[in-house]
Order: sequence, then C-alpha cells, then structure tokens
Amino acid sequence: MMSSLVIYFSRSGENYFGGELKNIEKGNTEVIAEYIQELDGADLFKVEPANEYPADYMKCIDVAKKEQQANARPEIKETLSDISDYDTIYIGFPNWWGTLPMPMFTQLEQLDFSGKTVKPFVTHEGSGFGSSQGDINKLCEGAEIKKGLSIPGANVYDAKDTVRLWIDE
Repeated sequence: MMSSLVIYFSRSGENYFGGELKNIEKGNTEVIAEYIQELDGADLFKVEPANEYPADYMKCIDVAKKEQQANARPEIKETLSDISDYDTIYIGFPNWWGTLPMPMFTQLEQLDFSGKTVKPFVTHEGSGFGSSQGDINKLCEGAEIKKGLSIPGANVYDAKDTVRLWIDE
C-alpha cells in the first residue's frame, strides 16, 4: 500500500502577511500540510525547534538569518529517524532567507530518502522557492524529486483545490 508523510516546519504568531504584520494562530505551512493530510491521507510530522523562535517577527527573522549564516543545525524537540514505511514524502516549509528554515536541515539530514518520491511545498510572501530546491536535492539524495508547489501565505485558505491538483500530478 502506498503511504505518504508530510514533514513540515510552520510558525504561528506574528507573520508577514500580504504586506503587513499580523498575528496568525496557525502557520501558513501547517494549513497546507493539513490539506495534504485530508486529501491524501498522509501522516504529519512537524519539525519544532527545541528553542522557540521569538514571537516578534523582526526578531525571529534576525535569529533565522544568523542561523543560516552560521550554517547552524538547531536542536529539534523530536526527531523522526525512519521513513522506510513511506513511499511519498511531502516536505513543507516557509521560505526563510531564500531556503528552508535551519531546523528542517537538522531533521532532513538524518533521513534516508533512497527510492522515495519527494514533493516539496513552500509558503512565501513573493519569493517562491528561492534557492531551496537545490538544498532539497542535496538533503534528499537518492529520491525522485517532483515538481514543487509554491503558495503565497496570504492565499493558503483559498488553496485547497490547488493542493488537490498538485497531489494528483
């Protein structure tokens, strides 16, 4: 039986949304991850940093930039160590400074993607995938990487049909 898993990072709290800062109760990437769970029956695994990012958006992006510049691997609360039961792995994240948030590197580097199908998705405010697809190619060595889905954060609540079409591609 084909089974799928969504490995994602998402941040609620103060987010940049359609040109302004807004507090959101659920991160944009999590909204998309839940659509995939509903439409594809996928299991969900949320990558969460051991040390929460600041709630304040500007402080958060500052920490994120410093982590990226240091090529850091922030500790995560829980680590997924085995994906052998899954055929398809959806990898979801917000675009932070042009790529995946560093906790995603912490998680993805620990997994064996050989023979898997990987379908990346990103939420963003106009920057799309940035350079993340090159990073995903390195992180998911041995996988067949399918066309990704890029959704502006402000559109996530209207994106279910887009997600359905992408899953079926």
